[in-house]
Amino acid sequence: MGKKDGKNASRKDAQLVLRLDKNERDAFVEKCKALDTSAAREIRRFIREFMKAHPDD
Repeated sequence: MGKKDGKNASRKDAQLVLRLDKNERDAFVEKCKALDTSAAREIRRFIREFMKAHPDD
């Protein structure tokens, strides 16, 4: 099972490391906070939408 409380059935077990400008990263994180979301959530959402828009042929 995932976490002890069982809330995360689809366990995330991979990481994507990227480098970007600190000011850009900080602005992104602050914008996410202002919109009551997280940077990780928005990046995951982008990846899912990107993959849906560009399916394998």
